[in-house]
Formats: sequence, structure tokens, C-alpha cells
Amino acid sequence: MLPVSPELEAKPADLQVVRFVDDAHKLHLFEHHHGEVLVSGSLGAQFVVWEYATAIAGRLLGIDPFDQPDVESAKQATRGLLDARPEPTAPAFVAGGVEVRVSDPALASSGTIASVLDALWRTVPADGYVSIQAYVNRLDLPQLAGLRELVAADSARPTTFGWGPRFLHSTGQYHKGGPANGVFLQILERTDVDLEIPGRPFTFGQLIQAQAAGDASVLAEGHGRPVVTLTLTDPQVEVLSLFEAAQ
Repeated sequence: MLPVSPELEAKPADLQVVRFVDDAHKLHLFEHHHGEVLVSGSLGAQFVVWEYATAIAGRLLGIDPFDQPDVESAKQATRGLLDARPEPTAPAFVAGGVEVRVSDPALASSGTIASVLDALWRTVPADGYVSIQAYVNRLDLPQLAGLRELVAADSARPTTFGWGPRFLHSTGQYHKGGPANGVFLQILERTDVDLEIPGRPFTFGQLIQAQAAGDASVLAEGHGRPVVTLTLTDPQVEVLSLFEAAQ
């Protein structure tokens, strides 16, 4: 099945679509349309092409692809939260068990999740994007990746989806060190399942919560990026409400 990208249907002028062909298996993963760049080559060739492309794109975006100062800033914020262990900030409101926290109180003035999301989409610049960051168990909630398609259609802008915290070492540098044109939707969960980290005074769950909060604080306070954080207190039930709100 081909990935669905409703935000590309209008063919925004600021996007360049690139498709690739795996020569080794003669597998055309996408149709080649007018105006798109088609990259053909073996797996090894693709590695070389995209390593160069990453460096060139970084240069055009004003990001040093060989350094990660903005990734390190999120690490420092995480360490600070783990050391201080502050009480979680109170949510702006709770709707159907979902705790809603926002970087700007104006985003939560409506009191509904759907309206908060609409308010977040309105902050996306004309050349901007939406980043969905899911700090949840991806084996328990794999359907959450489908949220990207709904958000892309609703916001009409390019939308990315990443499982937290692993994306922090890749696109995390772009989120904070790139152009100030991204808005961010964090999705967290409350769970009774947790694991101790040998030799550490905190658990894996506490570490992930701190990574999410640390990144949100750097995005919002350090770089002025709009951030909405939704915490699912009963994930299996509330994920359905989240999909309804995003439509």
C-alpha cells in the first residue's frame, strides 16, 4: 500500500517530492509524476545519495548536519528535570480523560481537544509544518501512526510523525535548530507498566516523561515554537477520541 499524503494533493510550491527506485529488485515504490525527482540505485547507492542530500539540505536550511547543539539542549533540560523531579504542571483542562497542556494559554481557550488542535494548525506559517511526537508504547498503540494522515488533511500542511524519544536524535535537530516554522503535537500516556533502570534513581517511564517535557520546554521557551501536549490517561480508550478530534 502506498503512503497517503493528503497535504501534497494541492502541490504546495515550497515542496519538492522525491521518489526512489530499488534497482536491485526492480521495485518501483512510487509512480513518477511530472515535476518530481526520481532517484534510482542500489541500497548502497541510496546511502551515498542521501548522505550527500542531508549535508546539502542542512546547508540550505542553515543547519550544521555535523553538529547537534540543539539536540544537546534537550538533553540538558531532561537531565535537569530528572535531578529536580518537579511536580508535573497542571493541565489547562482535562477532556474525556485526556490532559491538555499548551505552551500558550490562548491555544486552550476553547476547552475542547478539537478546538485546541484547530488553534494549533492556525499557528502554522505558510511555509510551515506539523510535527506529531508520540511518546507511547508503539506496540500497544500502532494505530497512532495513522494520525499523521488526518492531521495532514486537517492542517493542509506537511506533517511528520515520530515515535518518541527516538526521533530526538534525527529530526530533533531540525525542530529546534531549523527554521522557526514548525508546530508540535506531543502525545504521552499514563501506564502502570514501568521498568527500573539499574544503577539509576529513576525508571524508564520517568526518563521518557522527562525527555518529552525537556524537549517541549526547549521548543517553546527556548525557540518560541507552539507546543500542545496531550496525555492519555487510558490510552486504549482515549486514542479513539484523539482520532475523532483530529478529523
